[in-house]
Amino acid sequence: MKKLLLVVGLFLCVYVQLSASSLFWVEDVPWDEGKALSLEWNVPAETVYLQKADSLGAWDLIYAGAEKKYKDSEVNPQQLYTYRLIVPRPEIGDSISFIATAKPIEQWFYLHKLSFLLILLAVSFAIIYYVNGARNGKDYFIRRITALDSVDEAIGRATEKGKPILFVPGIGDLDDIQTIASLTIMSHLAQKAAEYDTELIVPCRFSMVLSASREVVKEAYLKAGKPDAYKEERIFYLTDDQFGYVAGIDGIMLREQPAANFFLGSFYAESLILAETGFSTGAIQTSGTAQASQLPFFIVSCDHTLIGEELFAASAYLSRDPQQLGSLKGHDFGKVLVILFIIMGVVTEMAGWHWFKAFFEGAQ
Repeated sequence: MKKLLLVVGLFLCVYVQLSASSLFWVEDVPWDEGKALSLEWNVPAETVYLQKADSLGAWDLIYAGAEKKYKDSEVNPQQLYTYRLIVPRPEIGDSISFIATAKPIEQWFYLHKLSFLLILLAVSFAIIYYVNGARNGKDYFIRRITALDSVDEAIGRATEKGKPILFVPGIGDLDDIQTIASLTIMSHLAQKAAEYDTELIVPCRFSMVLSASREVVKEAYLKAGKPDAYKEERIFYLTDDQFGYVAGIDGIMLREQPAANFFLGSFYAESLILAETGFSTGAIQTSGTAQASQLPFFIVSCDHTLIGEELFAASAYLSRDPQQLGSLKGHDFGKVLVILFIIMGVVTEMAGWHWFKAFFEGAQ
């Protein structure tokens, strides 16, 4: 008899446990970074209360409502979490509780970011395609940037006045892509200056930029066939200090009175100081930066401004380097692709098809 009661008791315990697991369960969200758990329940109730145990075992209310599922995104991978579902039962004047536990696991592939991967692959293949095309001699069209016309104008004015040209390659180091684009433009400018025997002044903030600038200008003078006209001392180091560097450039503009100033590269708070000082000397000024917050100061103080990505486009336009051309055309393809996705998203939402939006919302 005792054995029979024991068997019945075990059966009831298993039955209750299975019934509870079929009414309230917690699962790890598949194919994610292990920072979410999915909670679902199947109980007849107008309102349920979902609680979560903290590190001390105290229960915190995280949800109250009539939904049948909840996603907890405030979890960490490989940690065990305990949840309690409270179902009020007014007919008996009490409530029923269900408890479930789960551990989020980080996966090697985040499926909800698949849309990012597909866009990245499409743009990457486009860049490779255009780079190979440029290397094989295909000439890609790049719109002429108006600000580039100032190069010949500035050199001509400096030559007529017998005054130098000041070129500032930004305050960024050589690891800044804006500095690289600036040096590419400087190569073209230095070659033109060498052809017209116009002096070029290049103050640098960092030693690596100094070395690269000297090599770029020296190579430009060699291409122009005037290696003896190259003056290394006119490409010099000022200081690493941001505003000390700006003060030094302002002093050069006031003393040397250059006929043309070029501010191309990465600039921050010093942009207006440089541009206003150059404007006061009456020089033709050409600026360009990808720092959106500094563009308004350059636009109002300079004669020509390369806005944002025009700085990189100008570099590719002047150098005709296959890698730069291919990268530029590939990124243009990416922009067109994003525009098409936006249009498709608007059309599908207006038509009541929400699958397209849901595919990209998963990457949030």
